[in-house]
Amino acid sequence: MGLTNGFSVIIAQSYGSADHSRMRKAVWQSVRLCIIIAALLTVLSVFSLKHILVIMQTDSSIMSDTLSYGRIIFGGLAVTAAYDLCSGILRAMGDSKTPFKAIIISSAINILLDILFIFVLKSGVSGAAFATISAQLVSVIICILKIRELSIMKFEKDDFCSDSELGTVLLKNGLPMAFMNSVTAVGCIIVQSFINRLGVDYTSAYSVCTKYLNLFMLPSITAGFTIAAFTGQNYGAEKYDRIRKGVRTGLIISLISYIAMGAVMNIFSSELAQFMLSGDNAVTFTSAYLKILGITIIGVNCIFIFRNAVQGMGCPLVPMLSGILEMVLRLAAIYILIPRFDFAAVAYADAAAWTGALVLNLIAYFVLIHRKSAAENNRL
Repeated sequence: MGLTNGFSVIIAQSYGSADHSRMRKAVWQSVRLCIIIAALLTVLSVFSLKHILVIMQTDSSIMSDTLSYGRIIFGGLAVTAAYDLCSGILRAMGDSKTPFKAIIISSAINILLDILFIFVLKSGVSGAAFATISAQLVSVIICILKIRELSIMKFEKDDFCSDSELGTVLLKNGLPMAFMNSVTAVGCIIVQSFINRLGVDYTSAYSVCTKYLNLFMLPSITAGFTIAAFTGQNYGAEKYDRIRKGVRTGLIISLISYIAMGAVMNIFSSELAQFMLSGDNAVTFTSAYLKILGITIIGVNCIFIFRNAVQGMGCPLVPMLSGILEMVLRLAAIYILIPRFDFAAVAYADAAAWTGALVLNLIAYFVLIHRKSAAENNRL
């Protein structure tokens, strides 16, 4: 996701500057790079999954199902990358509706396939994984069909020529974001290993909390992707006032999302936990986490806005550094707090990580926008 989002920023900048030839070349180079990187990551993840689960001290009672699910999901990594890239291309050209429609249709198909594979065909977690990949493939097809309709995406022979300079630019923008996401994921894996040592109830609670967190972050994640494309377009067009307005709008969306989602997590924390879990201990742990999360999630909501704005202005190293800072703060907090606060320490660790990352991206955004605005004023 980070890699393709980084690629889409370069595409958006070319689109904003009306350099359609460079834009098409960037799209083709992005496709080539994604194919190569997705293939490498698929092989690496599938063959290393068991070793990682052992390192994470995954309970033996769930090891088999985890392996089955993980290998299918990682085996379909190319499909996930294809959707991320295609949706990023469309957003870079100002079309956020098609990716939204695609994911809605994909989600509906995923639910239907889950019912078919799990309840009718009795295929268990493997069926759920196949359902996910199949549904994602539908979203890829929808996005590709839309891209093919765009007149500015009519490729010419020169667009397919190798361009090492452009490829380097894409990698310089995409790899730091991919590294940031990887570092953040590694931090979460290490936290998961801490949780796994505490027992199955804790493992189940953390798994459910992660799913709810991903769900409740979706509005801000989507707004962040939009900000990256919007910022890239206007950065390419040198319209810095519009970048400010876009960031403010993104923050308003994040605030509304925070108020709505935070209220749900605080008021209905027990009900949300009981909906996914049956054990009393696991429900208690999950409910406590969600209550804290309902207050602190504003931090991660704002991170998505400022981090993607900074990336859209051609500075991917700051988001990468913020990912490293986020991991360090999360691990330090979980190590210090878990003996005292038990499972609630996970929520406090998340809050600490988000605060540090937000401060770094916030400072970087204001420095970059001030410099560009000052340079524009001097030029005028």
